[in-house]
Amino acid sequence: MASGLTRRPFWFLRHGETDWNARGLSQGNVDIPLNSVGIAQAARAAEALRGKEIITIVSSPLSRARDTAEAAGAVLGLPVQVHDALREVSFGVQEGQEMSGWFNDWVEGHMTPEGAESFAALRERTVGAVNFCLEQPGPVLIVAHGALWRAFRAEAGLPANVRTPNALPMWVTPPPPGEEAWQFEPLPLG
Repeated sequence: MASGLTRRPFWFLRHGETDWNARGLSQGNVDIPLNSVGIAQAARAAEALRGKEIITIVSSPLSRARDTAEAAGAVLGLPVQVHDALREVSFGVQEGQEMSGWFNDWVEGHMTPEGAESFAALRERTVGAVNFCLEQPGPVLIVAHGALWRAFRAEAGLPANVRTPNALPMWVTPPPPGEEAWQFEPLPLG
């Protein structure tokens, strides 16, 4: 159950595509930049967020997320705050390797690659990071990463191992009274 999460709606945006995303490689804390597709995705997402009354933008420190957030900030006329706890999970020895069977086992808590952060630890860090962001004036736009978003999904009462598309803004709302699962509404991109 999502009892540790601050029950406040917010916007979430996973960073735009990188070359490692396109090749199916795990990035983790390796600071892989956006590729040309990712730059275009970030610009399109930024335009889609125009008029959504966002007041605060908080981003992971990794450049793929920070550059995506900066694209939104340029369109919305807002500065970007960087919060280190939004960084992507460390995949240890699996960074730069194919996203294969090990990933499902990691999400399910059956194994943690050598030198990596466990999924349980990521869930705990994610709750703290999102709650920090939601203490800022809102609506807040959080720009971060796929594995971090899987951890949020797990805490939000939803299946964790669902891939989030690059640069697709989502309006995230707490569970309605009597329910446990948060709701996500993707923003149509023009």
